[in-house]
Amino acid sequence: MAKRAFFVGVNEYPAAVDRLKGCVNDAMGWSELLTDHFDFPRSSIKVITDADATKSAVIAALKRLLARARSGDVLVFGNSSHGSQVPDADGDEKLMDEVLCPYDADDNVISDDELRELFSAIPAGVRFTAILDNCHSGSGTRAAPGAGTPYRRARYMEPRHAGAPAGWSPRGKSRGGAKYPESQMRELLLAGCRSDESSYDADLEGKFHGAMTFYALRVIEAANYRLTYGDLTRRVKRRLTAAEFDQHPRLEGKDANKGRQIFT
Repeated sequence: MAKRAFFVGVNEYPAAVDRLKGCVNDAMGWSELLTDHFDFPRSSIKVITDADATKSAVIAALKRLLARARSGDVLVFGNSSHGSQVPDADGDEKLMDEVLCPYDADDNVISDDELRELFSAIPAGVRFTAILDNCHSGSGTRAAPGAGTPYRRARYMEPRHAGAPAGWSPRGKSRGGAKYPESQMRELLLAGCRSDESSYDADLEGKFHGAMTFYALRVIEAANYRLTYGDLTRRVKRRLTAAEFDQHPRLEGKDANKGRQIFT
């Protein structure tokens, strides 16, 4: 059985207006969690950040992560960056596709359709978890101020910066991947928010993180690193609500996978 992971964190976008503060810390935090507490060899984890995290680099690394997958392997992919929505091109969504925004998102976004195509080839028996801490991350494989918090910013990139035609703007919710039900998902998706919501970048206890990632890491530590994905999601939701973050994490995939112990 092999354990491998790949994490992306993008703070330093080319345009200053798009820059974030907590995404690289997210990527490093998940990486350190897996090596320190879940027996992932350091040599088996790849992290790319900022200008290195172009669309071509992210897709190539994802393909390498999945290429050698065999039944029994435990694989993890994590993305912390801006997210957005663009007009649906193939009819699988009601209006919009959810997209990840790599460093070169002005010209190259990563759509949920592209991720679904990659993940549909995952061999049976491979335990693959995708963690998306970006806006519109619910069904993603298919900066408002806060009281007492110095910095909170939505990880949302305007569609004009994410490959949408000039003048286009979102008009409603996505269907959430109705054409591809959770029972058919080979991956398990932990998303920072619903498909129609924002995930927040924030200063939390003096360190910049994505709010979902920050509380997930602390929930896992408090549980002594042993809990199911379902329990993790429920506890993170409660923490985010208590901290007055208007985002609702989603856990999507087969019921059996939701009941698994995390990262096993």
